Amino acid sequence: MAAEGKVTGQSQEQFLLLAKAARGAALASLIHQVLEAPGIYVFGELLDMPAVREVRAARPAALPGPARGPAAPPDPVSPQLADSEFSPVFRLLTIFAYGTYADYLAEAANLPPLTEAQKNKLRHLSVVTLAAKIKCIPYSVLLEQLQLKNVRQLEDLVIEAVYADVLRGSLDQRNQRLEVDYSIGRDIRREELSTITRTLQEWCQGCEVVLSGIEEQVSRANQHKEQQLALKQQIESEVANLKKTIKVTTAAAAAATSQDPEQHLTELREPAPGTNQRQASKKTSKAKGLRGSTKIWSKSN
Repeated sequence: MAAEGKVTGQSQEQFLLLAKAARGAALASLIHQVLEAPGIYVFGELLDMPAVREVRAARPAALPGPARGPAAPPDPVSPQLADSEFSPVFRLLTIFAYGTYADYLAEAANLPPLTEAQKNKLRHLSVVTLAAKIKCIPYSVLLEQLQLKNVRQLEDLVIEAVYADVLRGSLDQRNQRLEVDYSIGRDIRREELSTITRTLQEWCQGCEVVLSGIEEQVSRANQHKEQQLALKQQIESEVANLKKTIKVTTAAAAAATSQDPEQHLTELREPAPGTNQRQASKKTSKAKGLRGSTKIWSKSN
């Protein structure tokens, strides 16, 4: 895919260089080549070429769609080019840049016919437009928008678009839908810039709210950490004081009995040797005495 993208970029740059000097029929022919060239799916730079801008204002009608702000001022156009026989070609370029296959069909009577490669490319772009609105596109919608006869043709078209790196996704044949994970971006109309700017501003505001919440949580976490550290230090200090007190007390007691403090502390913790044996001996003697008394009691009976 990377090699294909490099070749595509070089091809588009070559077309742009040729478009700088092309006029009239040569420019129209060049546009047809661009629309048919594999891998080229953006046309904004070509539309901004001076020679193309001279004819863009002569397009028959604007693309259908909801108004998203004040319309952009028309580009200057010379009277000679306004009635040019090549105006339909430039209108076709505009449809490839911003429109869909359905837009082309609506104006097909006034536009040049498409080759099979151009049809497939415009259908790919139409899928991209749909994917920008919905990520799971039903087959029925795709068949209608792309004017395809059956599901086999639709799936072949989608697979071709995936290999062209136009989109990434999966075909859910069980539920009869296309699940889109990624799609390329399309050219942007000038009147859409205000909407995009507003959307980005709202996104930035949302990011600021999230960032503020994260900073507040971090502050709380740091306070909790400081409290826990202070508590730990307090406990360690108390333990150290207790050890010191025990050691001093033990030393004082050992000094009173003229013993080593450590030995005295050990004696306090462990019983003296023989204590357990004496206790066990006492218990054994007591048990023998009980058994002996029992026997004597039996004889007396």
